[in-house]
Amino acid sequence: MTGPDAARPNFVTHLKCGATGEHLPAERLQTVSAAGKPLLVQYDLSAVGAALNRAELGRRPRDMWRYEELLPISRAEAVSLGENETPLIPLTRLPRALGGGEVLVKDEGRLPTASFKARGLAMAVSMAKRFGIERIAMPTAGNAGAALAAYCRRAGIEAYVFCPEDAPEITVREIAFHGATVYRVNGLINHCGELVRRGSEEMGWFDFSTLKEPYRIEGKKTMGLELVQQLDWEPPDVILYPTGGGTGLIGMWKAFEEMAALGWIGEKRPRMVAVQSIHCGPLVRAYETGAREVTEPWDPVETSIHGVRVPKPLGDTLCMAAIYDSNGFATAIDDAEVEPARRKVADAEGLNLCPEGAACWLAYKQELASGRIAAGERVVIFNSANGLKADMPAMTKRLDRFEEIDFAKL
Repeated sequence: MTGPDAARPNFVTHLKCGATGEHLPAERLQTVSAAGKPLLVQYDLSAVGAALNRAELGRRPRDMWRYEELLPISRAEAVSLGENETPLIPLTRLPRALGGGEVLVKDEGRLPTASFKARGLAMAVSMAKRFGIERIAMPTAGNAGAALAAYCRRAGIEAYVFCPEDAPEITVREIAFHGATVYRVNGLINHCGELVRRGSEEMGWFDFSTLKEPYRIEGKKTMGLELVQQLDWEPPDVILYPTGGGTGLIGMWKAFEEMAALGWIGEKRPRMVAVQSIHCGPLVRAYETGAREVTEPWDPVETSIHGVRVPKPLGDTLCMAAIYDSNGFATAIDDAEVEPARRKVADAEGLNLCPEGAACWLAYKQELASGRIAAGERVVIFNSANGLKADMPAMTKRLDRFEEIDFAKL
């Protein structure tokens, strides 16, 4: 894929297996390596550095496509719904009450389809269109399916989506609303993935399961590029990331390595913290035992936090490498504390976190108390979706306008 494309030179050189180092050509449609592991897009970073610098980036539109030299497809070819820069929102009252330091929320709920899945699926669907794919299938707990459905509709590609039976109603409806064929399945996301695999030969669809293609990582990578640019090219001390399949964790770590190779940042890297649940924490268990992979799927999976409900991520070794190489860690929170935390943050800070974002806030509190996060560290929490996609407590108060109202008692 070297040479010119519709808008500018493309700097992709090849694809590389994240486990074995096997090289595969980027000019052809690829899934996983011969070892069954995820593929990573590789670039001619010397050529990128000669073509692009930080000052030029600062003059470009504030969206994910401004990094096109570090992406496999140009803005001109992208299937886009307007993937804007997402804000960094400081939490003030709550960290101060805990004796903590600066805590920033990267609010990915401001993206199209209201979650960070828009980044990865915009990129992956753009590449699917380039390769002439006409039909895609995906297992999802909800937000990825909503993004897939929207971008496939934009690209003119058929989408088939399979959700666990307890996937949030609002996201299942969103998937259907965008024109995908969607089914609830009596099982977990891995059981939905089995259906996608079983139907592949008969239906001729391309399997868009997490990390079964190389390009969703590249879309999620823009979270790391964007974050550091927003912080004036100074990486934060700690990133708390809700981790299921781990695409964003892998992608951000890849972004930091590429920025360092380009000389855009120095030696400092954020400590990457994978946030999971005590009821589904395969990466936490691997970290606590010193393992570099998840040897057995988590069983039983009982978490209600859909974004971390992955019993054995395909990219487990890449996730663990990011954690260990960054001197980070993996931590688990209690599901029972998530909704109270959401309400607390909304009440104190005016910010409606999704459950996964609230889990990261809980992880901050927990690890500030444990000492694994220091009071003086700058911490970034990823709020992976708009809180309006999650259930909220019922509102029951009413007034009868025909009755006498004692306003002092309202």
